[in-house]
Amino acid sequence: MEMENQWLAYAKRLQALASTSLYFCKDEFDKERFTEIADIANLMLAQLGNVPVERITNLVSDFAMGYSTPKVDVRGAVIEGDKILLVREKSDGKWTLPGGFADVGLSPAENVVKEIHEEAGLVVAATKLFNVRHKAKGPYDPDARDFYKLYFLCECADTTSPFTGPETSGVDFFSLDNLPELSLGRVVKADLETAFAFHRGMVTSTLFD
Repeated sequence: MEMENQWLAYAKRLQALASTSLYFCKDEFDKERFTEIADIANLMLAQLGNVPVERITNLVSDFAMGYSTPKVDVRGAVIEGDKILLVREKSDGKWTLPGGFADVGLSPAENVVKEIHEEAGLVVAATKLFNVRHKAKGPYDPDARDFYKLYFLCECADTTSPFTGPETSGVDFFSLDNLPELSLGRVVKADLETAFAFHRGMVTSTLFD
């Protein structure tokens, strides 16, 4: 299995350590040192991603606001026959399983139900958690943030046809042998294959990293 660049992993770890240390430390001199470590980590991330350093700092909205932990991304797989529901993201024009950041106050299953309704117009029920992935350990596009990705099988609760939401510009069902261009920061083909394997009973236990 492909993994993210080792230097990217180091820089993200340094950034996380600096964030947590700045939250807990009281000594002003230590704060200066941890701030410098954070600045170095952000410069490393910016150079690795070939983006302005301001973009890196803006990604970490909770920096030094508590113990640094991975973010949670939820995705839902709705399968009908031999096709799976995908949405096209306005942000990059590519396709993915509907989903996104988990909101505070909702369970993972409640979050994925909400995301599918917002992005594809469907009312669904989450039925199975089929995969838990650490994004950094998979073949996804590199990311300066750290994620746990939770994938659910979902079933439609009514007969409504899917329609786009505020963040999507397309929605449709696709077969595995006729997939559109995937948004590889969000989903990879292996995730879709695992969804079908669960749906068909070929895999019955939740996979995890």
